[in-house]
Amino acid sequence: MGLGVTYKVLASHLTGGKLEAGCSIDVKIDQTLTQDATGTMAYLQFESLGLDHIRNELAVSYVDHNTVQVGFENADDHCYLQSVAASKGIVYSRPGNGICHQVHLERFGIPGKTLIGSDSHTPTGGGIGMIAIGAGGLDVALAMAGVPFSIICPKVIEIRLTGKLRSFCSAKDVILTVLQHFGVKGNVNTVFEYTGPGVKSLSIPERATICNMGAECGVTTSVFPSDEITREFLKSNGREGDYKALSADSDAKYDGLFEIDLSKVVPMAACPHSPGNVKKVSEIAGLKVNQVAIGSCTNSSYADLYIVGAILDGKTISEHVSLGIAPGSRDVLRKITSDGTMLKMLDSGARILESACGFCIGNHFSPKSNGVSLRTNNRNFEGRSGTKDAQVYLVSPQTAAVSALTGVITDPTTLGLPEIHVPQQKASKYDDKMFIFPKSDGKDVEIVRGPNIGEPPKCTKLEDEIRSVVTLKVGDKITTDHIMPAGARLKYRSNIKKYSQYVFEPVDPEFSKRAAENRDKGIGNIIVAGQSYGQGSSREHAAICPMYLGVKAVMALSIERIHQANLCNFGILPLTFSDEKDYEKLNQGDELVIENAIEQVKSGKDITVKNITGGYDIQMKLHVSALQRQMLICGGRLNLIREAL
Repeated sequence: MGLGVTYKVLASHLTGGKLEAGCSIDVKIDQTLTQDATGTMAYLQFESLGLDHIRNELAVSYVDHNTVQVGFENADDHCYLQSVAASKGIVYSRPGNGICHQVHLERFGIPGKTLIGSDSHTPTGGGIGMIAIGAGGLDVALAMAGVPFSIICPKVIEIRLTGKLRSFCSAKDVILTVLQHFGVKGNVNTVFEYTGPGVKSLSIPERATICNMGAECGVTTSVFPSDEITREFLKSNGREGDYKALSADSDAKYDGLFEIDLSKVVPMAACPHSPGNVKKVSEIAGLKVNQVAIGSCTNSSYADLYIVGAILDGKTISEHVSLGIAPGSRDVLRKITSDGTMLKMLDSGARILESACGFCIGNHFSPKSNGVSLRTNNRNFEGRSGTKDAQVYLVSPQTAAVSALTGVITDPTTLGLPEIHVPQQKASKYDDKMFIFPKSDGKDVEIVRGPNIGEPPKCTKLEDEIRSVVTLKVGDKITTDHIMPAGARLKYRSNIKKYSQYVFEPVDPEFSKRAAENRDKGIGNIIVAGQSYGQGSSREHAAICPMYLGVKAVMALSIERIHQANLCNFGILPLTFSDEKDYEKLNQGDELVIENAIEQVKSGKDITVKNITGGYDIQMKLHVSALQRQMLICGGRLNLIREAL
């Protein structure tokens, strides 16, 4: 039986386990990336391993999240990141160089390679034929140390593309169509592999957009083949030598099939407050718009912005709309400046924002209270924009640009606009001025630590009896933004003691105080949650800070993949309900106990949790690998590694 792209790459990197869906496998990782919101903790964890130098092929540290430097914290963290990169053999991408996923695609992505990154949108690399996976910072630190990445071997869904997109319909509309079909839950341990004749009609930036936002479905990653389109993209960035043809065998078998005729795709929008709440733009057309934001790692390529410039050319944005545009990289910024696209944007009334994540993570350019904001980024969780009551819609650059002009949500295919052709980029040498490549073995480099840089908190070993209380009960789709707010709070991510004061702040501002009081009394904390707990960002702080506050377990109807791995990495039991009725019966404040916890975790069977308040037992599932069971007993993966050393 033949193999698809996914299994071809995994097979060539397999170091342990059986390449069969549902089995635990270990995968050699070629490349890693971090960004500054997650990188500081990842490198502190790497330092704790005691290694002088990275042991994987390439590690890149990007600064793209906290570039708005109000106070000393972000600037200090950037100094730490630059110095630790020089010390350990890591490439450092300076602030202003661009968004990690866009820049990595342009500069370092190689077909057939493996990449993990401490950012959930790392699957962007699948657009160039990589197996690129989002992970927690600790997993990235271990990959830099040469430790294989442990995952559940995924099932692979074939998404077969035919036809060609019509004018003013885009790759963003394709992935929103995929989201409408698959939703944001139930896709754990799955890969979307794109095939079919329609693939050849999509550019690498378009493929990258589709892979990027596949993360919202909760899949492990998404991947396209590597073909002549890939070769041309690499050639245009002066990297034709990195090209490798990679495609599925003609007799490759898949675990499912979803077919999309690209010629029938229409403009789509994800409505508040979920990327899975998808409707046709025509269904919501006419709604007044207050703000439009174009950019993010999803839609900030040269092609995206060239089209936006062409739509805006000679026109002026609506008087009640604020339009912000953020190029994805310094290279994109240079190109739109040299070809006149930038001037078209400025003349229309647009504001040019920094080449960074900025508005996508609520770090600036927040909407007005109860404002309607159209954005080309990938998430519209409640409050993520920095304004809790904002109504955020996710749309394509084409829909965003025409709506900025009309002042209302507008289907771009209805205006009779002339077709826009993006010019093919000529081959050129990439400008590497904003990268700092390691210049020595790093032994003479002093690592700079400002007052905001703290040590990673130590996890404690699993106790044989866990006496706890339900400190918080929440519903479905609790995101990592709910658990650990970003925006103004993100600058504390290097200081766990400080950052932990804001755990669950958007949900229950008193949680942190309540949990700390329980911890100090020797009482454990348990979080009870509904479906898709921990969806969204890969930020491991959503496990580290609760661990610091004494959270011993999460009991949920379902837990998303990256967050489940992070919980295990930091010694928090990720338990799921065997019977949904038990979730309904549990109340905040209930006293719980897990007896013989070590033996129960070792057994591989259900975990029995006694509800002392209610006087009944609850059977919970612990769906973890053998390695993760060891982690949980040791109190986290760092403890396990230290024991092995």
